[in-house]
Amino acid sequence: MLTMSHPLDNIALLPHVFNMDYDVIIAGGGLTGITLALALHRTGIRAAIIDKNTPLVAPNNIFDGRSYAIAAASQKMLNVLGLWDDLAKNAQPMVEIKVSDGYAGEVPSPFVMQFDQQDFTEGPMGYMVEDRNLRRVLQGVLKDSKVTFKSNTEVLSQTVKPTQVAVELTSGATITAAVLVGADGRTSNTAKTAGLTRSGWDYGQSSLVCAIAHEKPHNGIAHQYFMPSGPLAILPLTGNRSGIVWTEKTETAHQIHALDKADYLDILRPRFGTFLGNISLAGERYIYPLSLSTTHSMISQRVALVGDAAHEVHPIAGQGLNSGFKDVAALAQVLCDAKRRGQDLGIDTTLKEYQRWRGFDNAMLCTATNGFNLLFSNDNLLARGLRDLGLGLVGSTPMLRRAFVAKAAGTTGDVPRLLQGEQL
Repeated sequence: MLTMSHPLDNIALLPHVFNMDYDVIIAGGGLTGITLALALHRTGIRAAIIDKNTPLVAPNNIFDGRSYAIAAASQKMLNVLGLWDDLAKNAQPMVEIKVSDGYAGEVPSPFVMQFDQQDFTEGPMGYMVEDRNLRRVLQGVLKDSKVTFKSNTEVLSQTVKPTQVAVELTSGATITAAVLVGADGRTSNTAKTAGLTRSGWDYGQSSLVCAIAHEKPHNGIAHQYFMPSGPLAILPLTGNRSGIVWTEKTETAHQIHALDKADYLDILRPRFGTFLGNISLAGERYIYPLSLSTTHSMISQRVALVGDAAHEVHPIAGQGLNSGFKDVAALAQVLCDAKRRGQDLGIDTTLKEYQRWRGFDNAMLCTATNGFNLLFSNDNLLARGLRDLGLGLVGSTPMLRRAFVAKAAGTTGDVPRLLQGEQL
């Protein structure tokens, strides 16, 4: 088949003809933005992070109650990037997961879906890492790497040109690069300016997030307990502590959040149960509204999105940060491969490869988490029967259990090299 060449095709193979300040500009210095910058830096790609917050400082070492479930594949990437040795000192392996259905203050349904190390033989299915530790390690490695971090400034405007993107900052400076990456969260200005539209809706639910201390050891077991108002996740932290992600209808959640600590615990106890003995609060309490929000495309001309800037999902499967890390691994790989081919990093073919790789997977994640929430966050008798039947079927079928665990661990499908534990 004959093809017509584009006048810029030859230019795409000569990226250094045009003088640019950086190869990649990353808007947003959160967890995904810093991780992407570190991944690119290791391949010789010059990245700059633009962040509205203050310069990098050591996070407060006081535990504030926030933590993340890090999937096995994400752990492999953090290890390749030289982050895991420090993180592992305070990370809690998850060696077993129990999923059940029921009502607050009552015995759970006998139909339980349980996963253990027989279902995932590569090691722990995941790890729980506290927010303070993850940020401390990321920021420490970033400072040592000498990656440019421009703080106290934001992207004021972005102008896409045939061979580069020019970014004007609120500080008054203008910098250029081959690609602009939006890692600036669910209200991403990068996406809006690039004309990347979103679809989604509010779930009418909010998550109450905190950590609790308990008398008995959790033994590395994570629990997901589905109730009509929403799921309650009990996630093991180091020591006799667990992270809580407790979903309620938004009005109820705000009423609970407004209570003092003693009354808050009185509401939590019948939902939590007595299997870990007496409980008490450890750290601060948070509340987050829940919604589904996804962009119709993750790319525009010389622009790509990662993490919440591209997709925000229900926390029912604990995949929010892990999905962002998948974006980071995939984008870093396609940019690295383009660099090795001597191409302009921002050409359409490179970014479209990223879109093909991550677009479908993120759409499926949005569909799955939305479906799970609709099925499990209600008290319909038919829905309860279907979900109990499903829990029992998966729980009693080793092949299905292994498939579920592999998917949650991020080890199935076309997995980027970083998530396989390999260098770029």
